[in-house]
Amino acid sequence: MWKRDEAVRPAGSPPVAPAPQAPAATGTTPGPRAEARTNMEKDIVNIGKSVVIKGELNGSEDLTIEGHVEGTIQLREHVLTIGPNGRIKAQVFAKSVIVLGEVTGNVTASDKVDIRDNGSVDGDIVSPRVAIAEGAHFRGSVDMQRKAQPAQAKPVATPPQPQPAAPQGQQNQPAAPAPAGQRVGA
Repeated sequence: MWKRDEAVRPAGSPPVAPAPQAPAATGTTPGPRAEARTNMEKDIVNIGKSVVIKGELNGSEDLTIEGHVEGTIQLREHVLTIGPNGRIKAQVFAKSVIVLGEVTGNVTASDKVDIRDNGSVDGDIVSPRVAIAEGAHFRGSVDMQRKAQPAQAKPVATPPQPQPAAPQGQQNQPAAPAPAGQRVGA
């Protein structure tokens, strides 16, 4: 029986056995890229469309929400994605927030807030970087605070203090430094 793989293979090439393939969780063709993608997605948690959460939501993983959440969401070192079906009525604190659905409440991100097409935010945003796509909805205020400066940053310059006026007849000359161990103005 004729096989297409053998007909396409250049002459002189040894036959190649197909590599064992693990089933792909995403429904894509398995292979090295699919396996790497699956390994990367292990640290991403999904909350489905039918899930409703009321209260406080804390985590140390990236999170995608397609359901409804009311209360507080804290993912301070991770990415929060509100999917197209996600409906959030909460105060949000995360490293980065991507909005494809609806958020009602204040959003605070240490890195970036990204409101994509058809995304909606009704509340204040505090983040050093904010992106609002054409077609997105936003009502509130934006405070683009800079990230905290490291301790070795430039010192803040203090304005010079005004010098007291010299009595008449004396010139305003800088005083010479006193020798060590002597008091000045005694």
